[in-house]
Amino acid sequence: MRVVIKVGSSSLTTPDGHLDPDRIGTVVDAVVSVRARGDEAVLVSSGAIAAGIGPLGLARRPRDLPTQQAAAAVGQRALIAHYSEAFADAGLVVGQVLLTVDDVSRRSHYRNAQQTFAKLLELGAVPVVNENDTVATSEIRFGDNDRLAALVAHLVHADQLFLLSDVDGLYTGHPDMPGSQLIRTVRSDADLTGVDVARVGSAVGTGGMVTKIDAARIATAAGIPVRLTSTERALAAVAGESVGTLFLATGKRRAARLMWLAHASDTQGRLVLDAGARRAVVERGASLLAAGVVSVEGDFSAGDPVDVLGPDRDVIARGLVNFDSAELPAMLGRSTAEIVEALGPDHEREVIHRDDLILLS
Repeated sequence: MRVVIKVGSSSLTTPDGHLDPDRIGTVVDAVVSVRARGDEAVLVSSGAIAAGIGPLGLARRPRDLPTQQAAAAVGQRALIAHYSEAFADAGLVVGQVLLTVDDVSRRSHYRNAQQTFAKLLELGAVPVVNENDTVATSEIRFGDNDRLAALVAHLVHADQLFLLSDVDGLYTGHPDMPGSQLIRTVRSDADLTGVDVARVGSAVGTGGMVTKIDAARIATAAGIPVRLTSTERALAAVAGESVGTLFLATGKRRAARLMWLAHASDTQGRLVLDAGARRAVVERGASLLAAGVVSVEGDFSAGDPVDVLGPDRDVIARGLVNFDSAELPAMLGRSTAEIVEALGPDHEREVIHRDDLILLS
């Protein structure tokens, strides 16, 4: 069995931004217990930016990107040092994996990430994953580690995802309000009707209940059940006890890279299709050819993710385009034979191959 455990910044740090060794120890104990029974574990850990707040003398989590990157550069070192020391006491080696969206939305980068995880787990190491906040920009970032954890769970073919937070589950109202009840099981979105998700992230984190529900949707749609509970109950959760909220799997596994493309990539442009091309892509699962594209929007390069729109401009798919935006206008509406005759044999390929295309509606 293979599990992914995600922990947020507020569960690892003191209110003033310093790492709390006791809280880190609780998370480490949960991972160690998984390994002790012979299973594999991947830890997705927030906390780099938060861990840099105290050492840099900042009053609160920075809002501007350069200061966030500086805090992450200081805090990531402290975070991984604590994990390395704590896991070493249990005889386990830590492997740090820092990801950006670009690392996993492009095919070659994605395969490298997948191979790295596979080898770390094969060698018995504990992968500790975080977004690479020191280099990620506002245009290319996951946005929160809940979503990152859901995508990592799919990437490594996990059997279950645990989301650890500062609340012990999903409630019908704010957990501090009288009458709020814990939701034990979520089978579908129908079970979320009327749920209060107003509880936002803490002073040192970015997530909240909304991001956790979104992450659960991503994972469960890919066939991975999710348990949401407090960090204090991590040991009980990984032991299989019925703590917190269990989100049951609602779908089947899909190609992992396409999950990343659908949920992790920020598109760089748009391709608008005619009705025939829309039917070919949606109903027949065909590759996208230039003959069916009526217009190109945005500035992008070959290999970038783009949105694919139908004639009424609804987003129907997302894919990795094989041409620069500057190349495509001369190809629109032409058959492949016409394109080759006019532009040369190096243009004899699909605008988006079906293996690089995922339907969104």
